[in-house]
Amino acid sequence: MSSRLVMHLGTQDLDDASASGLADRIRALILDGRLTVGERLPSERALAVELRRSRSTITRAYGVLEAGGYVSRHHGGSTRVALPHGPSAPAPERDDEAIDLSIASMDSTPGLYDATVRSLPRLAALRGTSGYSLQGLPELREAIARRFDERGVPTSADEIVVTSGALNAVNLILTAIGRRGERALVEQPTFPHALEALHRHGYRLVPTPVDTDGWDTRHFTDTLLSARPHVAYLIPDFHNPTGATLTDEERTRITATARNIGTHLIVDETTAELDIDRGWAPQPMAAGGPGVITVGSMSKVAWGGMRIGWIRAERSVVARLLAVRPSFELGTALLEQCIAVELLADVPALTAHVRRRLAAGRAAVADGLAPIPGIRMPHTPGGLSAWIDLGAPVSTTLSLAARDRGLILPPGPRFTTGGVLERRLRIPITLTPERAAEAMARLALAWDDLHGGAVAQARELGHVAVI
Repeated sequence: MSSRLVMHLGTQDLDDASASGLADRIRALILDGRLTVGERLPSERALAVELRRSRSTITRAYGVLEAGGYVSRHHGGSTRVALPHGPSAPAPERDDEAIDLSIASMDSTPGLYDATVRSLPRLAALRGTSGYSLQGLPELREAIARRFDERGVPTSADEIVVTSGALNAVNLILTAIGRRGERALVEQPTFPHALEALHRHGYRLVPTPVDTDGWDTRHFTDTLLSARPHVAYLIPDFHNPTGATLTDEERTRITATARNIGTHLIVDETTAELDIDRGWAPQPMAAGGPGVITVGSMSKVAWGGMRIGWIRAERSVVARLLAVRPSFELGTALLEQCIAVELLADVPALTAHVRRRLAAGRAAVADGLAPIPGIRMPHTPGGLSAWIDLGAPVSTTLSLAARDRGLILPPGPRFTTGGVLERRLRIPITLTPERAAEAMARLALAWDDLHGGAVAQARELGHVAVI
């Protein structure tokens, strides 16, 4: 069985990698969080066998990493992940003006302040209660249920659980229904933190491909039938990171197949409202009947600081969610719930603001990328990001070069299992036009560095999360 390091590295494009090139790839895994500080790496001998390289190459690669402070050697010969900010290493130069493209999120909606003010009487009326809200405020659950009704899926407030964000919702679902050692079908690429959550709950991941032109639905359903996964996690609307949307026909086929074999579909709708100019509105996958568990969030349409998410599921699943939730939290903050009630009273205003911001961000990214030779930006009708084609497997190397230009840019493999998709790069379209233009200017400099052979050592810019 492959080590975690090799699983993330993959074996593609490593045959001709020098020791310093291999060290660069491992350093990129450390900098974007795929390898964690303190994690034990394979021995030189074991890694040489896994990668089919000479032990001397591995020894030199680990030596380069140790010299830079990215690994430490311990008594007994173990090698562990580190970061170069300990007392024995020089403090790295830090660029406080770095632009972080690992987070695809906009600033708050203009209506947030007014909604907060309007929510205060509602919050004050709750002072006589315990303050704990295990399933969520009835008014908020009713508002969320009405939104499903409006989208063509009759829903009761009893089928809604309010959570502290969408990722919290995914972890709650996996805590309630998860089975360690079972298979989970995941899109390739997909949201990295969902992959991490599935790994943490003991699932074995089975990938199915998605690209900017959509899903290979036959591969998806054939994999469902052959692997019979316990759960499948998918993002059907403005998929993160490709921006693709499943057609109604594809949704029907996938939900029917999953229902027939007993696979739980965990459907992430956090990007469902991020439409710029798609031109059509698909039916929610929850319309496919029981077995679909839907996750939603306020963070993309209102503000990332609004830690409000929700789960829509059949009542038997809701009962299981509520049974396990007290083991790690007693509900969601009441103030955020009260604000969410106010915001959901005017969904058209929220989505109009999102459309304007995303359209402006998309245009700025497209204009900034246009002069860079070899990079192609696909049609992006909505969502958080553009899934860029670099024309060559240089994503990790470009990511390292970008850090030297003050740009935090997770490489394509960060969104995958197995270290693949080195030709791809996710670029958020959520920044303001001015900030996006500056980010693309820095990317152009990094691209020139890369093709001029002047890729510098990456500077440590702190922990990188991908949203």
